[in-house]
Amino acid sequence: MADSSGLTIGRLAKQVGVNVETIRYYQRLGILETPPKPVYGNRTYTPEAAKKLRFIKRAQAMGFTLKEIGELLDLDGASCESVQYLAQAKLAVIEEKIRNLENMRRILEQTLQVCRSQDKPGCFLLEKLLGKREAT
Repeated sequence: MADSSGLTIGRLAKQVGVNVETIRYYQRLGILETPPKPVYGNRTYTPEAAKKLRFIKRAQAMGFTLKEIGELLDLDGASCESVQYLAQAKLAVIEEKIRNLENMRRILEQTLQVCRSQDKPGCFLLEKLLGKREAT
């Protein structure tokens, strides 16, 4: 149970919408501080821990890795230019992933068109993936 100065790990997890093990994992990575354990009772977390967890979740939603999130947290108080540099790099990675996904979609669409147009036994797609057929 939380004392008047903070939340237990379970209550913190519930409040922010994460698993207790997620909090412990972030602590092991060093992106979330582990509060000291009192002689009697449980560790308690401050409202600042909840804010940091929400920051981590929002950054993940933007595609940042936990390593990158640690870098962003280290930049707290730094110039906006430093943060923009990391954000621009992340945007470039996301744009490359989008290009790759669009290429995969195009290849799958073309393969499915061939599949639909063939009236032959067997599955063209599986045979192509197995290297038994070339596109016609």
